[in-house]
Amino acid sequence: MATEVGGFDDPSAEVLAEAAAAFGLLASSARLHIVWALAQGESDVTGLAERVGGALPAVSQHLTKLKLAGLVRSRREGRRQVYFVDDPDVVTVVRLMVGQLTDRADRADRAERADRAERADRSGLPAQGTGRVRGFGA
Repeated sequence: MATEVGGFDDPSAEVLAEAAAAFGLLASSARLHIVWALAQGESDVTGLAERVGGALPAVSQHLTKLKLAGLVRSRREGRRQVYFVDDPDVVTVVRLMVGQLTDRADRADRAERADRAERADRSGLPAQGTGRVRGFGA
């Protein structure tokens, strides 16, 4: 039974189960990396294996699972199988999540560097990671 909350109907149990299965597949960093790479453009399994740093058989297995779930599709080009993400909504979700987490990590890195620099200023020593080596240069 769907209940309206905040102007939205609750999804059916079937839809929630399907979404959970899709998110479960993307919970693997290897599969998420594959979908991320395919969101940037289509590729064959060899190109994906090189890009994501995985063994060819493992990448092929991940692609099979993603394909069965409908997150990835493929087409034959001669002897090659070319994979792609056909659903723009999947691309949007992956780009949004990865982009959001990248921004968060960048902000944390900047805050950490600023904190190190502030501590170094108070101590009179150079901050770590400034590229200066003690006894060399200014």
